[in-house]
Amino acid sequence: KCMRRYIVILAVTMIFFLFALTTAALGGDPNIGTWKLNLAKSKYDPPSSTPKGGTMNFTTQDNGVKCISEGVEADGKPYYAGFAAKYDGKDYPYTGSSSVDTISYTRVDANTLDWVVKKSGKVVGTGRTVVSKDGKTRTVTAKEKDDKGRDTSRTSVFEKQ
Repeated sequence: KCMRRYIVILAVTMIFFLFALTTAALGGDPNIGTWKLNLAKSKYDPPSSTPKGGTMNFTTQDNGVKCISEGVEADGKPYYAGFAAKYDGKDYPYTGSSSVDTISYTRVDANTLDWVVKKSGKVVGTGRTVVSKDGKTRTVTAKEKDDKGRDTSRTSVFEKQ
């Protein structure tokens, strides 16, 4: 009788564990993956700040993401930047940019993130990232300061690769 109870408890625990793993795998972070900039669907102000192209690669990290961003700037120079951040609103190092040195992410809902970028502790940009319900499009809207302190805005549309 005691052994039977042990087996039932073990079986229920295993079923619960497998259910939790399956739910986590299916309901994962929609930001994860490689995203390519679609310039035709994107808008940059001033237009002279429009990059020539770019990709962002997000991998999973404990309660957050690691991102590597690379492409070609408006002036034709290549860029390579990255960060690893949790979705907790705290500042995390951002490397590869002369205008930004930290980023913070806050999850709004399953598909929406708000973010803030800073330089030397001063906010230089804010934005929102929304992954479409079908998971195929990632839209980033932002208001930022460029390297010269000028106001810029953008709506960058990325497609899942």
